[in-house]
Amino acid sequence: MYSILSGKKSWNELVEQFRWNIPDRMNIADVTCDRHAEDPNKVAIYYEDEAGNEEIWTFFQIQNRANQFANALEGLGVRQGDRVGIVLPQRPETAIAHLAIYKIGAIAIPLANLFGPEALKYRLSDASAVAVIVDDDSIHKIQQVQEDLSELKHVIQIGIPHSDSVHLFQKLIQNAATKYKTKQLPSMTPALIIYTSGTTGNPKGALLPHQSLLGHLTGFELSHDFAPQTNDLFWTPADWAWIGGLMNILLCSWFYGRPVLAYRAKKFDPEKSVHLMHKYRVRNVFMPPTALKMIRQADLSSTPQLQLRSMMSAGEAVGAEILQWAKETLTVNINEMYGQTEVNYAVGNCQAIMPVKPGSMGKPYPGHMVAILDEEGNTLPPGTSGEIGFHKSNDPVFFLRYWNNEVGTKQKFIGEWAKSGDQGYMDDEGYIWFEGRNDDVIISAGYRIGPVEIEEQLIKHPSVAMAAVVAKPDDMRGSIIKAFIKPAQGSIPDQALIQSIQDFVRKSLAAHEYPREIQFIDEFPLTTTGKIIRRRLREMEE
Repeated sequence: MYSILSGKKSWNELVEQFRWNIPDRMNIADVTCDRHAEDPNKVAIYYEDEAGNEEIWTFFQIQNRANQFANALEGLGVRQGDRVGIVLPQRPETAIAHLAIYKIGAIAIPLANLFGPEALKYRLSDASAVAVIVDDDSIHKIQQVQEDLSELKHVIQIGIPHSDSVHLFQKLIQNAATKYKTKQLPSMTPALIIYTSGTTGNPKGALLPHQSLLGHLTGFELSHDFAPQTNDLFWTPADWAWIGGLMNILLCSWFYGRPVLAYRAKKFDPEKSVHLMHKYRVRNVFMPPTALKMIRQADLSSTPQLQLRSMMSAGEAVGAEILQWAKETLTVNINEMYGQTEVNYAVGNCQAIMPVKPGSMGKPYPGHMVAILDEEGNTLPPGTSGEIGFHKSNDPVFFLRYWNNEVGTKQKFIGEWAKSGDQGYMDDEGYIWFEGRNDDVIISAGYRIGPVEIEEQLIKHPSVAMAAVVAKPDDMRGSIIKAFIKPAQGSIPDQALIQSIQDFVRKSLAAHEYPREIQFIDEFPLTTTGKIIRRRLREMEE
């Protein structure tokens, strides 16, 4: 079976021998769909909606529908380089829209269905989108802000159109030709604008070229323990509007001609997720840490044994507690991975050929150069904390620039290094350890304290379901550690529990690392990618 990594060699051999082979011209639609559509029976998607309706789509069917939509978009006047928004959940039409946009050389803007009107307006306006594709859940949001989007010429709806000014997707494609010659473009041609989570300011649109998909492949193969293998079937609850859902699962899986499960409810349901993985015999999963923590709290006693072969997790630190739980309960080893929208799938684990160190993000995957930097961009020795950086060299995974944001692009780089904004260190064996976002590091009484270690210890307490820590200003210490806790089911959030949690952390870590203040909350503020928004926590007062 095709792989860009030849055989199960040692980690060092893979890193030393690997070289990128980037074609001069390519198109994501060609390498992820067209070349697999020659087999009319090759399955691309198993789809289930929230009502339980099921569909099976082959690559041949996906290609035909994408060709029809590409012809329809050109008929509306959409041209190469134009930006087209996609406000859809996991469903076949979402993938079809992506492929059609790539085929004509336009630029896709994946946007989360959970975004409100203002969030959609900001991104569509910033990108000067000429068209947007929506469903029944998102059409009303677009209509609320449509008058403010001067460049937006076409709204295309999947479902029942709400006005004469909206194009019906099904009507657009019904008479369109099923043949379309996918444009073979220079590999550096822009394909996507994916907006960052906006945890530290306004979201920035990372412009990704077609070749960026190829830069994901070494990480994909190794984080799924030498994917693809016979019967591999991939799924993630992560939204396809996020690079983690779109690139890490949908497009990487399709590059190898492997099927995906498409299902995403408006709200993550841990019991339903486990049921789906069993029902469809899912073998490979990308499960964000927040979702794993929710599954850990669910009642899985009546769930039959899953068929998981590999699990990758990313977005936040997983922690030793969750790693051990997954091994014992889900009978799968988690390969933790690290990357960003701008430089994705760069660091990670592969438990098939390397020891996994609980708490570490792993090592740089073949083809990626990662180091710890000081403020001047110099590389730091092992064991020294600094900012995690990615070296540009000839790495195809790199974004091109921030859309419409030259200042942000310049600030992202220091020489040939892209700064992550994350603090960490590399140990003597080359493993990278995450300590926190630059703005999340807590300085208390002269100590620099990363939140990850404390949060990992907190969730080991039997009465803690989820936890996050932030700095709270303090006259004496500069800052103190404040913990936000979601209690485990059945736990009583009282002063006795606060004391129990504080003693638990103090004894396990250090006197300066326990949370001097604890606030219990029902739900955490999350980005659409499932990351905790710590600045919102810092703003919260009891």
